[in-house]
Amino acid sequence: MKKLVGFVGWRGMVGSVLLDSLQKNNDFVGFHSVFFTTSQFYGIPPQVTNNTSERLEDAYNIECLITLDIIISCQGEKYTTQIYSKLRTIGWKGYWIDASSCLRMHQDSIIVLDPVNLKSIQLGIEKGIKTFVGGNCTVSLMLMALGGLFKSHLIDWISVSTYQSVSGSGSRGMLDLIKQIEYVYKNISPHLPLSKSILSIEKIFTESLNDMYLSKDNLKTPLLGNLIPWIDILMNNGQTKEEWKGSAETNKILNSKKNILIDGTCVRVPVLRCHSQSFTVKLNRDISVREFELLISSHNPWVKVIDNNFDSTVDQLNPLRVSGTLDIPVGRIKKLNIGKKYFSAFSVGDQLLWGAAEPLRRILNILIKSL
Repeated sequence: MKKLVGFVGWRGMVGSVLLDSLQKNNDFVGFHSVFFTTSQFYGIPPQVTNNTSERLEDAYNIECLITLDIIISCQGEKYTTQIYSKLRTIGWKGYWIDASSCLRMHQDSIIVLDPVNLKSIQLGIEKGIKTFVGGNCTVSLMLMALGGLFKSHLIDWISVSTYQSVSGSGSRGMLDLIKQIEYVYKNISPHLPLSKSILSIEKIFTESLNDMYLSKDNLKTPLLGNLIPWIDILMNNGQTKEEWKGSAETNKILNSKKNILIDGTCVRVPVLRCHSQSFTVKLNRDISVREFELLISSHNPWVKVIDNNFDSTVDQLNPLRVSGTLDIPVGRIKKLNIGKKYFSAFSVGDQLLWGAAEPLRRILNILIKSL
């Protein structure tokens, strides 16, 4: 008998990417679906195979939710905080799959990234774990990129600088960046082609953004022509929470016996989609560049080692090339002059896929096959 799966938050950014991936991979044939809403009650659900309802159901209706075998929520922390504990308190024994961060570090949850921790997932299912959560986007992308080094227990520590796109902050961030582009272009377009010096146009460009964000309605720093080395809230040790997740979530995903030290700086950049990361990696033994490349490229089929030359780097190691794909290109791989065990590498990945929706799609299929 096919299991009944409920979808909450399927119209948001991560939810819509998940829905698209499920349809492209013909996953809906494996289960029955019910689609929920937190606002548009009695609306029309998407047309997918094995949809069991002609209308959207109320996402706050506990009596309806407890009939589900599996719930996938991309609705965010507020919804999960409000509903998850209610369901567990009344004895719901179903599986909860979540895209938000609020359940990641719970003792009875598993952060899912099956190309990296499939054995932990399978063991968790056997032990009766019912809560499976997608990991932080840059953590998941880092583990996909460097998974072969982690698997071989070669990593001593990692220092990472992340360059995170605005979609990582939600659809509002993407719209804000597009509005900034539109606003600035209106101000500089009368001077194109160049009727003034390029420095005069640069001044107009900068002043336009500053004027736009000095208005009463806009209190944030503009991102266009800019970057912001701060993501999430401040922790007690000077890290932001985004930076703290790098070590905390990695070690939980890997179920590490020895804590792997990971730290760095997370930076928001004016890119619509895809996160990039620059790694400095300290290994615990000396290996060649070729061995480094073989270890990461053999770990999973999505890693693509990019030759360390100008043409390959410019052509393949950038967000525009990667956006909308599951590819994880890793390039700029080289030994550092500071020591034989020190390497640097640069990677790009679509944070809406491997960083969010794809691990959820895959854990859903793992659960369906195991039940």
